[in-house]
Amino acid sequence: MSILTTIKNNIPNSITCLNLVSGSLACIYALRGGDDFGGLFGYQVAFIMIAAAAVFDFCDGLVARLLHAVSAIGKELDSLCDAVSFGLAPALLVYNFIATASPGSPLCYLALAIAVCGVLRLARFNVDATQSTSFLGMPIPANAIFWIGFSNWLYSDPTNYHPLLLAAAIIAISLSMVCTLRMFSFKFKSFSLAASWHRYLLIAAAIVLVAVQGVTGLASTIAVYILLSLITHSRTKRE
Repeated sequence: MSILTTIKNNIPNSITCLNLVSGSLACIYALRGGDDFGGLFGYQVAFIMIAAAAVFDFCDGLVARLLHAVSAIGKELDSLCDAVSFGLAPALLVYNFIATASPGSPLCYLALAIAVCGVLRLARFNVDATQSTSFLGMPIPANAIFWIGFSNWLYSDPTNYHPLLLAAAIIAISLSMVCTLRMFSFKFKSFSLAASWHRYLLIAAAIVLVAVQGVTGLASTIAVYILLSLITHSRTKRE
């Protein structure tokens, strides 16, 4: 194998590693959520790093297909990086908020369920060939999007913090990643309204919710995604 071929084949993996670097930085800043970093709080920098990880996560697969450099190692590497960027980083955002708002509260350790269920979800995805057009359980990037929105809601006004509400959210979102609910993919296979009405509706909801609620609207968007998936799953079963 020539040096140029080796370089070409490792370009996607290098981009995937940038996903990991971004996710690791998100973890660092998440643990310093209330600190100021040049006009941004640590939790806000963590949001940006998770968003950067998502961009790299999208680009690595795209580049791999363009360069015909798709590999089994790349798939496994992608999952390992996603576990940090979209599982551990959101968990640490929630952990740090609880630890700061309620010092000594054991509830902060419940946040680790986000990371655990995220890893379980990725492991199941890697061995399940039926998830090419839909997902079994909520995909882990959607988990990260939810917690960016929910964490923003908490950090922007700490009086929003209610231990039971947060515990319920942690349990519900964590279990949604490992449940057996079929959730639709974000990829458009057809642009017809009949085939992709739920995707169009989700996009419209996201635009409205983010416009009205700001970053917090991301959490509401994922709630809409879960609701639409329940509707489409029910319709599919009836048909």
